[in-house]
Amino acid sequence: MSSPTPPSGDRVNPPEQPHLVRRFSLLPATALNMTNMLGAGPFITIPLLMSAMGGPQAMLGWIVALVIVICDGMVWSELGAAMPGSGGSFNYLREAFGRERFGRLMGFLFVWQFVLSGPLEIASGYIGFASYASFIWQGLTRPGVIALITVVGLINIALLYRRIQSIATITVSLWVGTLITVIAVIVTGAMNFNPGIAFDFPPGAFNFSLGFFLGLGAATRVGIYDYLGYYDICYIGDEVRNPGRVIPRSILISTAAVAIIYIGINLSIIGTVPWREFVPAAEHPESNFIVSIFMQRIYGTGVATIFTLLVLWTAFGSVFALLLGYSRIPFAAAQSGYFFRAFGRLHPTKDFPYVSLIVLGVISIVAGFFSLGTVIDALIVTRILVQFMGQAVGLILLRRHAPDMPRPFRMWLYPIPALVALAGWLFVFATTPIRVILFGVGVLALGCVVFLIWSRRSNRWPFEVATSRAAA
Repeated sequence: MSSPTPPSGDRVNPPEQPHLVRRFSLLPATALNMTNMLGAGPFITIPLLMSAMGGPQAMLGWIVALVIVICDGMVWSELGAAMPGSGGSFNYLREAFGRERFGRLMGFLFVWQFVLSGPLEIASGYIGFASYASFIWQGLTRPGVIALITVVGLINIALLYRRIQSIATITVSLWVGTLITVIAVIVTGAMNFNPGIAFDFPPGAFNFSLGFFLGLGAATRVGIYDYLGYYDICYIGDEVRNPGRVIPRSILISTAAVAIIYIGINLSIIGTVPWREFVPAAEHPESNFIVSIFMQRIYGTGVATIFTLLVLWTAFGSVFALLLGYSRIPFAAAQSGYFFRAFGRLHPTKDFPYVSLIVLGVISIVAGFFSLGTVIDALIVTRILVQFMGQAVGLILLRRHAPDMPRPFRMWLYPIPALVALAGWLFVFATTPIRVILFGVGVLALGCVVFLIWSRRSNRWPFEVATSRAAA
């Protein structure tokens, strides 16, 4: 016997379905980007940067990277303001190249490579964390490093396994710690700066040969790695208040602020610690914690230890911000039917993409077991073709095919920044070691094969088009 139906006025409202909540205003959005950009980057890559060209002339690579990032930041700003939503690049590529045809392929390839390149970027933070921990925990063995990376990675997942409201507060707290750390380095460096040490160029430093440009490309890759994250807010667009205003402003503010900070940090280190003492990085173990050595030389071991703890705080803040933003990308693609369905699940009570968070978090831990140089090269190259170059082309296509699309932010001096960004990404790709290029191309080729198999089984483009023609 069925239970009676209550009168319409007494019906119980159905429970609200899980959904993303707009909580990020300009301050936490900028904090998210800057925490991501700073992180361990400037503290672990200075030796790699100097080793790329064998001296302080490697700062040219950092300047080239800055030009690319500023131009690319305007690409992200226009696309992010026009199409605010979780997933960032996935949405932009899909719309620019056509939702049901090439946009479907580009969206899938982006998420495909990002399931690898995203964790590689997070892993670089774990590697930096372990490197600086070895300053305090002397004699840290390789098994100990692996265990430390695993524990830090699991803590990161646990902190993000919660509602977005509390995450915004945690983000700002980590950002404050990051600012304290970088300000301490810059002030100390300014008080002890020696231009003779900073600009001690080796013979033939500016000999414009093929080797010079290959070295410049390597230095630029390190510089770009240091800047990665200027767009992180775009990945959680569904959780941003007034996204048409907040997204572009947070990108531009964080890029300008971090550029100034990086100038101060780089000059502080190389103006105090002679670069020949840690170059090449592979031959100098102290290069793993060069900023701690910098502080130890000036203030002693006690202060250096305290500062190292601040670096660890900063490194953790970076991986926290990265995993937060990146976990939304496979989720958004799966929700739209462009990636595997399991990634589209939201936590039933806490409203966050828990499957995507766990999968990317675990891959990040495993990727942290490789060397920093390998991780940086691999993550940059796997992103260039589909994400960075694809978005610049996509912006131009949208300007032509969707001129009436609402654009709260429009690129300044269009299309010059988009073309400069394209040229910059092409330079970085062309100067990468061939083995890394083959790795990146191989990842995309495998993604194309998986896409075709998946599309065939679901009878979607390009196979549903062929089927329709055969029937006709």
